[in-house]
Amino acid sequence: MSQAFQFQLKNTDGKARLGQISMPRGEIRTPAFMPVGTVGTVKAMYLDQVRDLGADIILGNTYHLMLRPGAERVARLGGLHNLIRWEKPILTDSGGFQVMSLSGLRKLDEQGVTFKSHVDGSLHHMSPERSIEIQGLLDSDIQMQLDECVALPAERKEIERAMEMSIRWAERCKVAFGDQPGKAMFGIVQGGDQPDLRIRSAEALKALDLKGYAIGGLAVGEPQAVMLQMLETTLPVLPSEKPRYLMGVGTPEDILKSVAVGVDMFDCVMPTRSGRHGLAFTRRGKVNIRNARHAEDLRPLDEASSCPASRDYSRAYLHHLVRSNEALGGMLLSWHNLAYYQELMQGIRAAIAENRFTDFYAETMENWARGDIDPA
Repeated sequence: MSQAFQFQLKNTDGKARLGQISMPRGEIRTPAFMPVGTVGTVKAMYLDQVRDLGADIILGNTYHLMLRPGAERVARLGGLHNLIRWEKPILTDSGGFQVMSLSGLRKLDEQGVTFKSHVDGSLHHMSPERSIEIQGLLDSDIQMQLDECVALPAERKEIERAMEMSIRWAERCKVAFGDQPGKAMFGIVQGGDQPDLRIRSAEALKALDLKGYAIGGLAVGEPQAVMLQMLETTLPVLPSEKPRYLMGVGTPEDILKSVAVGVDMFDCVMPTRSGRHGLAFTRRGKVNIRNARHAEDLRPLDEASSCPASRDYSRAYLHHLVRSNEALGGMLLSWHNLAYYQELMQGIRAAIAENRFTDFYAETMENWARGDIDPA
């Protein structure tokens, strides 16, 4: 792995950015949506399908893979790529989100986080250094700093404390990461819904001269307008020649609006989680396939899609599968949703390349607002 990590900004249209990350395991076209493979699997999907839909990169989660099958075991088995049969890049989340989501099962101090396993109750200490070590054992291509993510709303004092500690942890992660040719470590901007704290965090991380920068601690309880305000505050501080990753976001509308202010990378469990619960995202907006109106509708979710799940299966069949709690229902709707997300990203990239992003944005929003086709 001698090829350097490189980011090329190919075009801008307003604040929207078209780019490409080059790494030894492949190229990542940006803006990019990264399907979430928390424990080495994108839920309800074959990775061959994920690849065929156009995903250039997927995610793994440091905390969950640390618990099972275990980072050292994954390393003995040849690394995560070899284990799951995914040859393209993998980004690993550091475990910082679990500091928030598993707040009842962890203790936090300057040295790191001690988790009580949700699997068997065993104790695991994750310092910034151990987080980077685990990500190295997994052989991930883009490794995230350990940070503390705070749910919103929160008191300013608590947001500031977590932000400052996340900066100190970023410094330790950078030292632990060292020089890994062909790989990258990203810092994570924190600061909650406080603009001045976001700026302080971004400036401190910028000074570390990392390969890329993430914006964390958003889509954790605040309104969309606040999320976008924090992005518009933060992004101008970050270096324009490096990729910007908005963590854990989001709905198609969140993604489209975030691209418009300059975000390059996204991830979210929403397309697969929603699919498993009967909700489809389409170019006509959201469709709840559980609703009775679909019970005798032989039309597909989207006749114009290239995805078989979207084009070849009737709404009536999908409705039946979901209402019957059949696994195939969640599989087909997850497939459809991930296909739609990748089609959206392809449309966004093409629009930026052709300097027509404003029109694409307006047309897409208009189609979502128009809503689903009339009942059969």
